[in-house]
Amino acid sequence: MKKKALIFGVTGQDGAYLSKFLLKKGYTVHGVIRRSSSINTLRLNDIYKDPFAKKRNFVLHYGDVTDSLSVLNIIEKVRPTEIYNLAAQSHVAVSFDIPEYTTNADALGTLRILEAIVKVDKKIKFYQAGSSEMFGKVVEKPQNEKTPFYPRSPYGVAKVYSYWITLNYRESYKLFACNGILFNHESPLRGETFVTKKVVKGLCRIKNNKQKKLYLGNLYSKRDWGHAEDYVVAMWKMLQNKVPDDFVICTGKQYTIKKFINLVAKKLKIKIKWRGRGINEKAYDQNNNCIIECHQRYFRPAEVDTLQGDYSKAKKVLKWKPKKNLEDLINDMISFELKQISK
Repeated sequence: MKKKALIFGVTGQDGAYLSKFLLKKGYTVHGVIRRSSSINTLRLNDIYKDPFAKKRNFVLHYGDVTDSLSVLNIIEKVRPTEIYNLAAQSHVAVSFDIPEYTTNADALGTLRILEAIVKVDKKIKFYQAGSSEMFGKVVEKPQNEKTPFYPRSPYGVAKVYSYWITLNYRESYKLFACNGILFNHESPLRGETFVTKKVVKGLCRIKNNKQKKLYLGNLYSKRDWGHAEDYVVAMWKMLQNKVPDDFVICTGKQYTIKKFINLVAKKLKIKIKWRGRGINEKAYDQNNNCIIECHQRYFRPAEVDTLQGDYSKAKKVLKWKPKKNLEDLINDMISFELKQISK
């Protein structure tokens, strides 16, 4: 029987890559989108079909994880084989500004889906998108599936709730429910306000005289960056495993934001020199123009200084490992941005 996937958060970076991956696997893919007066399906344009087309393997439904009735109705209507919950208010810094909404979407949204699965069909397989931000103020390095959580933001706290409620429903109702603890994963489809996208887009625009300066926060945060295209494969592999389990997905390599900036600048042949310390540290181009500056507004109330994962379990059990390295990721992101500028 042809498999049927339902993706909450289908319009995001991961939702777009996962949809395309599953379609190639022969799935019928259903996605849930929130109603908006502006078009929010740009990442899906290449796979979206007219709703009146006779044969469609990609179908969109209006719904919202903050609305339990719409969640239940969609799951009852679609009756999917697999559900992927990628829906979230996913910006860590913004979660401090809208903590209640973040909790409603990122924590209770997961509960609503799990409750609907219990009511509709306990055989539906479920994937919950966790985050390395759950580790927060890390107690060991690198972090693996046994590392204790210490979240440092409303986003991280909400994701910890989702992790435990998924595990609880797995044990209580014998659901095939998995947590993917994904470390930072980027791509050309990354949202505009995330630091990697901001850096690549900003430096590409500076290179082409479209922008003069880029404002950033903590340059010394260390992150484990991978490619979203690799990570959606891990999501799928979790639901094909013989038993439901939880997995850390990462590259195992770590870089500071400053190092990421230097790598992007080098690819773009922008020679930069750093001067100053702390919040006063700035980057200057070869003409002595300040092109990067730190600003207090981009610092979090509680910082996560270092994240680095260990994907040994995923490698052993799922036979998964990242195919693309940081250089590949940067090349993809730069290529995309330069094409956008040329348009």
